[in-house]
Amino acid sequence: MKLHLSLASLAGLTGLVSHASATAIALPRNPSPEEAAALALAPALHKRGSPDAPSGYTPAKVDCPSSRPTLRNGMTLSQEETSWLKSRRNVTVPAMRELLARLSITGFDSNSYFDKHASNDSALPNVAIGVSGGGYRAMLNGAGAVAAYDSRTGNSTGKGHLGGLLQSSTYLAGLSGGGWLVGSLYTNNWTSVQNIINTNTHYSGSLWNFENSIFEGPDTGGFQILDSAEYYNNLHDTVSAKADAGFETTLTDYWARALSFQLVNASDGGPAYTFSSIQDDAEFKKGNTPMPILVADERNPGETIISGNATNFEFTPWEMGSYDPTVFGFVPLRYVGSNFSAGSLPTNEACIRGFDNAAYVMGTSSSLFNQFLLNVNSTSVPSLLKGAITSVLEKVGQSEDDIASWEPNPFYGWNNQTNPNAADKQLTLVDGGEDLQNIPLTPLIQPLRNVDVIFAVDSSADTTDAVGANWPNGTALVATYERSLNASQANGTIFPSVPDQNTFVNLGLNNKPTMFGCDAGNFSSSTPIVVYVPNSPYVFNSNISTFTDTYTLGQRNAMIENGYDVATMGNGTVDSDWPACVGCAIMSRSWNRTGTAVPDICNQCFKRYCWDGTVNSTAPTPYQPTMRLQALSVTSAGLRRRAVPAAAAFLGAVGVTGALLL
Repeated sequence: MKLHLSLASLAGLTGLVSHASATAIALPRNPSPEEAAALALAPALHKRGSPDAPSGYTPAKVDCPSSRPTLRNGMTLSQEETSWLKSRRNVTVPAMRELLARLSITGFDSNSYFDKHASNDSALPNVAIGVSGGGYRAMLNGAGAVAAYDSRTGNSTGKGHLGGLLQSSTYLAGLSGGGWLVGSLYTNNWTSVQNIINTNTHYSGSLWNFENSIFEGPDTGGFQILDSAEYYNNLHDTVSAKADAGFETTLTDYWARALSFQLVNASDGGPAYTFSSIQDDAEFKKGNTPMPILVADERNPGETIISGNATNFEFTPWEMGSYDPTVFGFVPLRYVGSNFSAGSLPTNEACIRGFDNAAYVMGTSSSLFNQFLLNVNSTSVPSLLKGAITSVLEKVGQSEDDIASWEPNPFYGWNNQTNPNAADKQLTLVDGGEDLQNIPLTPLIQPLRNVDVIFAVDSSADTTDAVGANWPNGTALVATYERSLNASQANGTIFPSVPDQNTFVNLGLNNKPTMFGCDAGNFSSSTPIVVYVPNSPYVFNSNISTFTDTYTLGQRNAMIENGYDVATMGNGTVDSDWPACVGCAIMSRSWNRTGTAVPDICNQCFKRYCWDGTVNSTAPTPYQPTMRLQALSVTSAGLRRRAVPAAAAFLGAVGVTGALLL
């Protein structure tokens, strides 16, 4: 659906349009030392890698490379990923060696083990992290887990912490809100959650500043100087330019452009930043970061999908495509937008670049949240704006409000016998959680990737009891498990057995970390252990509604800290053995491959944290989890002190001295 509408009336609204420079930084008068430090850090945070789209948000023709782009089948990993894995392995092995030495698995000499297998690194563990969908709740809870796993986070390598697990990981996958987290970190030069918290204050710009609703646009006090009228004009102009160039646009284009102001770039939303440009980043090329993967589902407008019939698409810096038998192919992401046919680009067709806008990829994975924009009338946007805005959004979103259009369909004429959309010029993708697989597990369980352990961070809003709504109950794992039993879609993937959702709640499997697939003898050698890390209240009730569109900085930081505590079990205060148990999960498949005896402490860990096959499918009582540690006192500015010493290290790491003023 092409959009050729005007918002000229918005620009003419008296008193609503500011003419301040969009690149200026608004400095606070008489800044405090904390504010001055944040402003000093801000330029480094907002540095960008490679805005390589030729014409901003609008895809445009470019010279084709000497070897014209083509599709490949899914029989193997791409040459680019295979080559990159060698570089990444050189980084993860020493990081894992250091991590395991700190986790102190009694009876296991990790240094000797790594020395013994140094010549055969395929014997050593392969780690992945998957972050679920769930809007800002999932993004922030997932950010807490990523911060806990990141050795760059202050104090994260101390006793009871898990810093270094991120550096030991090969893959970092995100879906919907989890995809916002993953995409935002990579499009900001692989910054850390710690750096964003330290830098982003009331004065330093709009990156992860959710105090202003996405309806209003970024705060005019920071890098972003646009008021609401200019903000909507910016969205309109960039999307209209794409439509005027002949490309289909949907509400997801508006959603993506709005997201970009919060997640990608604080001044203009980074319209030229593409997801494929990550492959050119020097640190990524050297293997110094995990490989990002985002997930979406294929779905035609108006169609209902379930986990068994939806084709799962993945986006990496090099490709988009699917290992599912339906499509079983991949296209170079950099050249999506070109008119491929039957797997090749005809000589009379131009190469197109810029379609894979970074925020559009994130928006595709989270298209369910397009309805945020359709709810503009319930927001605080000035009433003079609402009529004009609504007229635009309703016209573009009447029948395709959750569809992202990838037209021309790069898989046109590809695998005609199995691909249900091989004859369609348009490929329509939707939120990756619409098939209930709300954790991006499908890419991580592909046998070709040989992942040994997945840390699955689940922030789903599954429970509906009034007293305990918006907590996970294992639905995402159940959906992936059931899909793995469907031979027509499984493609050789095997997922560990999991119980039904009632059992998750009745046995408390959704209220603490739980491991699935611990007994390697029951599974294929390519079946990973899944360490399920469900959102639960440690220091903050983090079950905020999926469609909450504003967070104070205090709420944001509390969500992140709670996620940190979930991942570390309160830095080991809830269970002092938890760090060692994480190490046991990392090593389990490797020990099995090398015939190494499992240390006693790991047998105890597996007995404590592995699902033992017990089922209790009776209807559970209303779910209402209790706070595990002392609750944070959240103010609009930040977090007030709390009296949990062992869990206070992360609070100190983000600058708390009595009160955290961010």
